[in-house]
Amino acid sequence: MLNPAPHPRPTGALNVLAALLESRTGQQIAANREWRIETALKPLLRDRGLETLDELVGEVLRSPAVGDLVVDALLNQESSFFRDAAVLDMVAEAVDAMRAEGLNRRLRIWSAGCSLGQEPLSLAMLFSERDEKTGAVSPEIVATDVSEQALSRARAGRYSQFEIQRGLPIRRMMQWFDTVGGDWVAKPELVRQISFRKLNLVADPLPIGRFDVILCRNVLLYLSPALRRRVLDRLAEVARPGALLVLGAGETVIGQTEAFRPSPRYRGLYEPSGVMPCARAAAV
Repeated sequence: MLNPAPHPRPTGALNVLAALLESRTGQQIAANREWRIETALKPLLRDRGLETLDELVGEVLRSPAVGDLVVDALLNQESSFFRDAAVLDMVAEAVDAMRAEGLNRRLRIWSAGCSLGQEPLSLAMLFSERDEKTGAVSPEIVATDVSEQALSRARAGRYSQFEIQRGLPIRRMMQWFDTVGGDWVAKPELVRQISFRKLNLVADPLPIGRFDVILCRNVLLYLSPALRRRVLDRLAEVARPGALLVLGAGETVIGQTEAFRPSPRYRGLYEPSGVMPCARAAAV
């Protein structure tokens, strides 16, 4: 007896789901990475008792709430504590330099695309430890992400043994986290230092006020060139003169926008150029 023919690859469903992600977040999935869609959505298919992506698309069309679950599952939430630790140390040095300039205000830091919260929690730990020695007021930390599911986890500050060990030495684990069952939960005094908010960098109103440091790492990678420019120009709108922009290792402002330029003081970081973002960005 011949084996039954394999099911045809559901390219129509893949296109619909990729388009859903792009319409909600601006993020694109390249054609050679469409396997990510099937891999990321397998748990959701299992949880909802579905067998194919076509069935899932049908549920999305009937229920916007299912669309939210799909988008959350497709977002890349890969992160770790003290990721690129040397970069965070440079941020801390820059904050010290800003304080030395005699600024009579509390500094503000924005972690844009904060994922599950490891980056803003790392910043909170870093400044708490440094400022305890000097008596300085720690910066205000605002953390945003497009995924409500990710933000829910970030606010809870709860991580598995695997997640907590990625970037955290034992000393910091014991100082800043409590064990609950098999997980590690950030101490309330640490989480309280961070204001978590849902925000789509492409479309939503930006946080009120201006920032001294903006971290937007490994977010631009997934955007089209036009949306990349739009996001960078929007970030420039809330960056103070002399502020710093921190991007991921594979990201740059060069050739993307005139609103930022490489920092002459901090290698690999960027500063506002003083050039107002182009009006064309608002029309994208």
